[in-house]
Amino acid sequence: MYHSVGARADDPYNITVTPRRLERQLRWLRARGLLGVGMAQLLRARAAGGGTRLVGLTFDDGYADFTEEALPLLRRYDCTATVFALPGRLGGANDWDPRGPRRPLLDEDGIRRALMWGMEIGSHGLLHTDLTTADDDTLRRESEESRALLRSLTGRDVLGFCYPYGTVDQRGIDAVRAAGYSYACAIDPGPLTGRYALPRVHIGESDTALRLHLKRRLHRWRRRPPGDGPGAGFVPEDRPAVLGPPRAPSEPIERSDARVPDPEVP
Repeated sequence: MYHSVGARADDPYNITVTPRRLERQLRWLRARGLLGVGMAQLLRARAAGGGTRLVGLTFDDGYADFTEEALPLLRRYDCTATVFALPGRLGGANDWDPRGPRRPLLDEDGIRRALMWGMEIGSHGLLHTDLTTADDDTLRRESEESRALLRSLTGRDVLGFCYPYGTVDQRGIDAVRAAGYSYACAIDPGPLTGRYALPRVHIGESDTALRLHLKRRLHRWRRRPPGDGPGAGFVPEDRPAVLGPPRAPSEPIERSDARVPDPEVP
């Protein structure tokens, strides 16, 4: 679970990873034969009984720095990811954060660019509203209307939803399922863990090679899903064979069989 990628001069919520740190983290994955992918691809592989070398990468809130900073690095390491965007705030800012700082969000062109390069676009609701405190009408708009707006913008189905703030209850799960999504992401949903409340691990600037190793090992024990866990019954449409324009010859690609040195641990 990532958010913003950029400078960390002012980061009161610890949601920003510098491009240098993100590159080291992606290099760490590839050095171990792991491949970062979007959630739909991961769940499709899990549903087919595979996906053991895949790692789901998600970027919440749809910050504009995704296309500026994260996308080139993901392409360099041959990875994809899911961007959970806010169609009610396209081209706006993160006004829901009272302590700031204000960060610009993706506009329509930014979302189309991410999609062109093989990224999955999911919904983070319309306005980043906590669904556990929303009334029925707001809950419906945040789930249904956000999906409809993204479908209209991208011309593709929207399979995934991400609960703002990571907070989820049964009422929110029921609304997201009724809205037609195939899966939804939370953070640590506890007994609600399942295809509509997938647990994730926060990745931040302090996550060096050692911390990534520990988080990978601990995740399976701390967030073990029940019988209807990740991938259960998930059969989305196939990904398009062509993900975007070809890379320029000068752009390096590190594939899953490439062995590169571990990032140093400060």
